[in-house]
Amino acid sequence: MVSEEQKRVLDPERDAAALKALTHPLRIRLLGMLRQDGPATASELAVRTGESSASTSYHLRVLAKYAFVTEAEHRDGRERRWQAVHSVTSWSNKAMEAEPGNRAYVRLSRRAQIEHLEVSLARYEADIADGRLAREWMEPSGINDLMPRLTPESLTELWDVLDRKLAELTTHDAEDPRAAQVVLLTAGLPLAPRDPAAGAGGGSAPVGTDSKDAS
Repeated sequence: MVSEEQKRVLDPERDAAALKALTHPLRIRLLGMLRQDGPATASELAVRTGESSASTSYHLRVLAKYAFVTEAEHRDGRERRWQAVHSVTSWSNKAMEAEPGNRAYVRLSRRAQIEHLEVSLARYEADIADGRLAREWMEPSGINDLMPRLTPESLTELWDVLDRKLAELTTHDAEDPRAAQVVLLTAGLPLAPRDPAAGAGGGSAPVGTDSKDAS
C-alpha cells in the first residue's frame, strides 16, 4: 500500500505548471517506467521507449524541474540515473473539473492507465509462458468487469475498504520472499442509462465476470 509520503497530491491551482508538464505522453510513460522498474538512465529509457536519448534526457529534466523525478545513486560517473520521487500521483476530481486543461489531463492519465494494463497483460502472459513466474500465480491472477449498482456513497466506501485491505495485505507480505509486484488497476465508472433511441455503438459489450473464476 502507498503511504502518504509516497503520494504526490496535485492541487490544480498551486501546481498548474506541474500538471502542464505531465500532459506530455512520453513524460507520463517515463515516470511510470521509473515507478514500476526502478532507477534508470536516459539511454536505458530511450532503448525501452524507442525514443532518442536526447529526447528522454530532456523530458526527464522537465520531470525533475517539477519534482516528479530526481537523480538516483550513480553506478559510475558517466551518466545520470533517475528515480521517481513518489509512487503515486493523485488529485481531487472535483477540483480538476474546474478547468478544461485539467480535465484533459485527467482523461490523458486515465488512458495511459489503460495502456499500462494492456502492456502489463502482455508481459504477464509472456512471463507465465516462458516460466519466469511460478505457476502458483495463475489461479489468483485475473481481470474483472463486474457491473454492480451502487450509490455514490457506496462507491466511496468501496474505495476506502479496498485501500484499508490493500494496506493490511501489503504489510503482511512485506517480508515474504514469494511476494511479487502486482499490477492492480481498479476502476469505478458510473454510467448514465442508455437512450434506446441512440442506437447501438458504444464499443464492445462487457463480459460481466471475474476472469479468475471464468471457465
